[in-house]
Amino acid sequence: MSNQITITLPDDVYQKAEHFARLANRDLASVLVDTIQVSIPLISREATNYEPVSALSDQQVLALTELQIESEEDIRLSELLDKQQAGIVTESEHSELQTLMQIYQEGLLRKATALSEAVKRGLIKELGA
Repeated sequence: MSNQITITLPDDVYQKAEHFARLANRDLASVLVDTIQVSIPLISREATNYEPVSALSDQQVLALTELQIESEEDIRLSELLDKQQAGIVTESEHSELQTLMQIYQEGLLRKATALSEAVKRGLIKELGA
């Protein structure tokens, strides 16, 4: 299934995409679709069910600003990153690493969104202010 949308691109972005499409002998729309697909990370099933941060209570938003990865997951993530850097990560460990990285990135995004929402609501001061 496809959805048709209309977007306004800055001239430089349009020209860059159009130039790339010509070089690759592809149509501009397919270049843009592929670029968007590559740019947006996968989202876990759990994350798709999260309530939008803007709909949460002040207390829930503040709790999210303190969000941390679980201690065991953090330790394992560090171990796997070390193994990957050393070039000794196995295929199953690579899969586990991808899963843990996704958990970490989703949590970080959720925390950043909560921090922004908390500042908007006046619950905390802007960082660096």
